[in-house]
Amino acid sequence: MKKKFESGAATAFIPRNQAIKKLQLTIADFRRLCILKGVFPVEPKNKKKVNKGKSGNRTYYYAKDINYLANEPIINKFRDFKVYVKRLKRAKGRRDIKALGRLRSNKPTYKIDHIVKERYPTFTDAVRDLDDCLSLIFLFAVLPKSKRVYVEKVHLAKRLSLEFMHYLISSKSLRKCFISIKGYYFQAEIKGQKVTWIMPHKLAYQCPDDVDFRIMSTFVEFYSIMLGFVNYKSYQDIGLIYPPKLSITHDPSKLKEENVDLNDFNDEYLASLNCDFIKINESQDESQGDEFPLADEENQEMLEKAKLEEENLNKLKVLFKGLKFFLNREVPREPFVLAIRSFSGEVSWDKTTALGATYPEDDSSITHHIIDRPLVGKTHLNRVYIQPQWVFDCINENMILPVDDYLPGAVLPPHLSPFVDVTDHGYIPPEKQKLIKMKLGITEEEPEKNEAKEEEKKIEKKTENKKNAQKSEEKKLVKKEETKLVKKKAKKGSESDEESEEDSEEEEINDMKVDLDTPDEDESEEEEEEPVEELEDTKKDKNKKPIIAVVKAQPKVENVNMMLKKQADEEKKLTEMMIPKKNKRLYDKIMKSKKKKNQEVEKLKEKRKIYDESVKNTKQKKVK
Repeated sequence: MKKKFESGAATAFIPRNQAIKKLQLTIADFRRLCILKGVFPVEPKNKKKVNKGKSGNRTYYYAKDINYLANEPIINKFRDFKVYVKRLKRAKGRRDIKALGRLRSNKPTYKIDHIVKERYPTFTDAVRDLDDCLSLIFLFAVLPKSKRVYVEKVHLAKRLSLEFMHYLISSKSLRKCFISIKGYYFQAEIKGQKVTWIMPHKLAYQCPDDVDFRIMSTFVEFYSIMLGFVNYKSYQDIGLIYPPKLSITHDPSKLKEENVDLNDFNDEYLASLNCDFIKINESQDESQGDEFPLADEENQEMLEKAKLEEENLNKLKVLFKGLKFFLNREVPREPFVLAIRSFSGEVSWDKTTALGATYPEDDSSITHHIIDRPLVGKTHLNRVYIQPQWVFDCINENMILPVDDYLPGAVLPPHLSPFVDVTDHGYIPPEKQKLIKMKLGITEEEPEKNEAKEEEKKIEKKTENKKNAQKSEEKKLVKKEETKLVKKKAKKGSESDEESEEDSEEEEINDMKVDLDTPDEDESEEEEEEPVEELEDTKKDKNKKPIIAVVKAQPKVENVNMMLKKQADEEKKLTEMMIPKKNKRLYDKIMKSKKKKNQEVEKLKEKRKIYDESVKNTKQKKVK
């Protein structure tokens, strides 16, 4: 018989303490090895079976992964480094200077290039996993100097992030931008893969005490090698030299006179993001767009969509072409230079703030001046002063938006996220609806004018209703008088008297009708006058049969939409009844999720109404 806990889940998992004993490593080295190799803890379904009947909380790994780690050659390097630390401490205790120098010169090092190749066999695999890599590299590039973060890693992260941004500018692969409290969100399209990362704000930042920077620095160690490979391959695809070489020519004699190091000079120009690099083949023509073959009948719609997407993409790449921007001192330079230059725009700033400025503030060819404070001092009439949000909104909407809402000091419109799909979400804010109409070319008038027009229409309708009511009352009075006259005729016996009275009464009725019709000249002529009922002679013989009149029947009016709706509801009920029991539960879940989604949309609409009403009340109070 099989013994308990000797097969199945009990042998598939291994606790962390047993894994450390098996590999003969410290817990710090074990964590580092797991991060580098991409091995992470696993939570089993039944912990009692795995833990041999015990229910204690433990960290488990796959036994397969631990056996995979046992064959890693870096483990020997970790052991060599452990021996190196012991010898270094011994030499320091004995104050043996020669031994210290010898040991430090022979410090053991290791490379993780082979691990990167193992984890990402193709370039697209590495690009697909760039999101976390870029977010962490951009975070370390902003960190200040401290005891827990090495300066070398911060400088390396800064250099790699700048190289990646230069690639985005030269390849025009940036697609979306968004400003948030955490930082600047960017999305790029590299080799058909969408890569999204965050660039944190450059503020006075202090390292928090509750964050383990040793684990984060291990991730940075791996991601820096990975991003270096990605930068090298992407630069080669575009035709640029890596590491990048600036196309700016400078006189080294002048730099020596000013006591400026050449490497520092190049690094500062690299950090400006406003200079071009030397290409491998400058005479090489730019790659043209793909030519679409003749469409088949089946794939015609797909090809038309692809053509439209390519046209929109080409339009987005040259969105800011011909526009010249100038950044004020308070505007953050890196994110806006990346955003503007990635879409064929030109940027500059004050020379005193940083190197790389291409034209001064007094240049007459500047079209847009980005400013994030009230206008003070000298202003130029031949340019537009705007707030920074305008740049990102134009990129997200793929069009040059009007500048009226983004002037300095104006209350900015809400900054809508481009990462939210409006069709899937269900609720479309009014600002987004306005932008969609603007794209389609539907112009909307100002809301104040619309309100005034609506009020005028309401007043006109009220006056028309009053006139119609008066007219109907007058017509009713005329009919009553006619009926009274008919009764009087029947009572009188003589025919002559009846004829004379009829003539006089008809004249009176006609005079009253004329008086009612003459004052209403403005009324439409479409209204038909009600026909006067013909009076039957009372002298006719009683023996004669009454004449049967044939009246034209009116067609029955049926609402087609209501009929179709009823038919659709009946079909839906039948399909629901025909669903088998196995799938009924799944169907109920889907319908429940749809119902929740509709409820959320209605809640958002109600919130928006309350917000709009509060804004209107505040405006009215200000006016008063």
